[in-house]
Amino acid sequence: MESINDKLTILLVDDHFIVRKGIELILNVTFPNVVIYHAENYDDATELINSVAIDVVVLDIIINGIENIKIMKDIKAIQKATKILIFSCHEEENYGMRYVKNGADGYLHKYCSEEKLVEAITEVLLKGSYYSDEIRMKLNKIKRKQVLSPIDTLSNREFEIAKMLVNGSGNLEIANKLKIQMSTVSTFKSRVFEKLSVNNVVALSTLFNYE
Repeated sequence: MESINDKLTILLVDDHFIVRKGIELILNVTFPNVVIYHAENYDDATELINSVAIDVVVLDIIINGIENIKIMKDIKAIQKATKILIFSCHEEENYGMRYVKNGADGYLHKYCSEEKLVEAITEVLLKGSYYSDEIRMKLNKIKRKQVLSPIDTLSNREFEIAKMLVNGSGNLEIANKLKIQMSTVSTFKSRVFEKLSVNNVVALSTLFNYE
C-alpha cells in the first residue's frame, strides 16, 4: 500500500469517545506525522473546520440521534480540498450513495478491520476517493443517466421521514421533531409510499432492510 509521509491532519467526528480514541490509536501507529482532532458533535466539527486546515474528516452520519447531511457541503464550502470519509454503523446499501451525492469521498462501515480503515484513508488522500464496487456502479449509472434504485429517487426530506417511519415514529412525533405540520408529514409519507411502491410501514421497513 502507498504510504503517507507528509504531515497529516485528521478530524474525527463521532459522539462516542471510545470510537474516536480507537481510531486515533490506529492512525497514530500507521501515520507517523498525523495530528488528530476530535469533535463530538456537528457544531464542534464546523468550528474546527473554520479554524484548522484538515486533510480528512472521518464522519459519523448520526450523532446524538441527529443526522446532518448538510454538514458535508458546509465542510467543502470552507475547505474545498478536505476529504470526507463516512464511518457509520449503517449499511452502505441504503446510505452510501446518498452521502456520496452530497459530498462524501468515501463510505466505510464501523465493523471494518483496522486494515480497511487505513486503506480507506490512504485512498481518499492519494486517489481522491474510496468507493465500493456498488457505489462505483451507481455513479457510472448516473453518468449514463440510468435510473437508480427507488430509494435513491427520494429527496433528502422524503428519505429522512422514511427512516423515521421505519424506526417507529408516528406522524405526530415526526411533525414535532422536524417542526412541520402533520399534514406535511402525511404528504411526504404518501410520496414515499408512491415512489417506493409500498402501502404500509412494514413493507417500507423491509425495503430499508430493517428487522
